[in-house]
This record gives sequence, C-alpha cells and structure tokens, in this order.
Amino acid sequence: MIGRLALGAGMVAVAASGLGWVVARRLTAPVGARRFDLTVHGIEDDGDGCWIVLDRTDQTTSAGRYNLWFASGGWAQVSAETLDRGTTRIARRVEKRAPGLTTRVGDRTSWSGIYYATPHDAGLHARDITIDTPAGPAPAWRFDGDGSKWAIHIHGLGSIRAGTLRGVLAATELGYTSLVTTYRNDGEGPRVGNGRCTLGATETPDAEAAIEYAVRHGARHIVLFGWSMGAAIALQLANSSPHRDAIAGLVVDSPVLNWTEVIKTNCTRSGLPAAAGRLAIPWLTLRPLARLVGLPERIPLGAFDWIARAAELTTPTLILHGAQDDSVPIRLSQALQDRRPDLVVLETFDGGHTLSWNSNPNRWHHTVTTWLGARSPS
Repeated sequence: MIGRLALGAGMVAVAASGLGWVVARRLTAPVGARRFDLTVHGIEDDGDGCWIVLDRTDQTTSAGRYNLWFASGGWAQVSAETLDRGTTRIARRVEKRAPGLTTRVGDRTSWSGIYYATPHDAGLHARDITIDTPAGPAPAWRFDGDGSKWAIHIHGLGSIRAGTLRGVLAATELGYTSLVTTYRNDGEGPRVGNGRCTLGATETPDAEAAIEYAVRHGARHIVLFGWSMGAAIALQLANSSPHRDAIAGLVVDSPVLNWTEVIKTNCTRSGLPAAAGRLAIPWLTLRPLARLVGLPERIPLGAFDWIARAAELTTPTLILHGAQDDSVPIRLSQALQDRRPDLVVLETFDGGHTLSWNSNPNRWHHTVTTWLGARSPS
C-alpha cells in the first residue's frame, strides 16, 4: 500500500510538473498568426452609412470604438452605435474602412482594440527609422515635434506597434516628438533564437536603445508610454536606465505589475485552476527548467513585481486600467496606487485589457493630456 501511495504521489507530481511546463511554453510562445474568429453575417446600408452584422459576443457588444481586421486584408473601424439583431447577432456601424476594402457576407474577421492600423490612419505623419538594439536593427516610427521632449511608446505582449498610436495622438497634441519602437521577437523587430518572449527580461535592453536614440537626438525630458508588458518594460527602464534622470513620467495602460498574479489570472481565464500558474513559475525562473522551456535564460520575475518594489518607484506614474480586464487584474494597479499615492494616479475605465481608450476615447485622451501637460516643460 505504501508503495502504491508513493507511486500515486509521484505520478501526481509528474503531471503537475508537466502542466507547469505547458503553461510556461504557451506564455512565452513565439508570436502567432492573428485569429479571424468572427464571421460577417450581414451588410446593411441605411442611407447614412454601413452596418456590419456579427455574432453577439462580449467583445462585439462592448461599448466604444474598435477595429475589425479582415482575413482577406484591410480593416473597418466601428463606432459605439449598435443595432439589435436577435439573441445571437448584433450590428455595428462602420465609421471608416481601409481604402479598397469591400466587405461581404461570409468574410472572416478579428475584433481588435488596435483602432489605427498605420500612422496615416490616425492622421499622423511618421518617419520610418531603424534603431540599433542588442538584438539587431529594429524598425520604428518617429513623429517629429519638440526636439527636447520625447515620448517613447512600447507595445505589449502579442500586440503590434500600431496599438500605441492611441497614445501617440495625446503626446503629439502636447508637442512631443514620439518614438514608437519594436523589440526582439515581437513579430516586427529582430528575431532572436527560437523567437520566444521573455516577458520583458531581454526586451528591456531593446527598449533602452530607443531611449539612447532619443538622447542622442536631443531629448532632455522623456515620458515612457507602456501597454501591458510594455508597461512592465517602462517601469524597469525608469528604475534602471542609465538615462533615468531624464525620464520624467510614465503613462501605462493595463500594466503588468506582478507576473505571478497575471499568469494565475490568465490560467483561470483559460479554464485552468489558478494553481497551474504557480506551477509554471519554476519553469520560468530556474535556469535548467527555463532552458527546457526553450528560453535563452531564466526570467527574474521578482524584478517585475512592482507591488513588492513599490518603495523603489521614483517616477510620477499615470495608470489607465479597465475594470473589465480579465488578463491583468485591476486590483494590482489599485494596490500600487494605495502603496504610492504620492507618485501614482489611477484612472479606471469600463473596458477590458488595453481597451480603456476604446471604451471612452475622449476621456482617455483628456486624462492623459491633462496629466502629462501639467508635467511637461513649457
């Protein structure tokens, strides 16, 4: 009996260990193709514009402005206006569509908070530049403004740099020169090794190269905009960059402030027990196990725990976070504000992960420009 119990315990341990490996592999997986999981069920014209009929989901019923990306190419921006089309369908009004896009019943599309596909779509003029990073040449957009004050925009895990254009609009209004950067293994920047993400550990030096570029080109006052994992990178830079004295503020949306809690939350969202997230931690933080996951090195997750490190925060920080975020829990942002009310301001929106702007673009823009304007040099 004792032998059988020992065998059973061993099998449970092996199974648990295997689950942790699976979670760690999925979390750090190379960037995959976009999923086009919505079908266009109807195209309606009411004389004043076009409506697209879609499946009724939590996403398609969300208040605010979003974008539909089509498998055949192109996009269609949709407004907050909706029409009820029964228990399983909803129609969204199209505000603007990509030049040449013709939508048809049966088209496959993807719901996205990335409202602007290119700088031109946002009414902005960008220069294509390249930043030399430790991983190799990384494409970037530069939006010229005041040469002494710069905003550097860092996108999140699984996203693309176009997602940061929502923030570039606010920085541009205040006269900042903006730099939208890419980093290793994000699908646009240089590919390194097997393409796996390291949750900000190796990506931070790539973003540091953007700061160095800005300083070389006259930056004296720098604000970092970070989205999700990009916010985790921004916090690292504000704490450890050789140019941290020039970093005057952080504007972060849905920031990752504690990877362990974020991993647990995403396990729950995926139908796994939260404990599965804890099982993944050794596979990320212990060097021999991290190598078995396919990572180039262990990930120091503790360095990204800004709830525990709250006392080390020195940079004024504006957090924008959606109350409906089921990927990065808003309670983490609330905890950081509670611990550092002298430096941290939290603005809450009725949106999901990195969708605060989409849920209320005018309020998001006003909040950022007001907070940033009070801290910008004249």
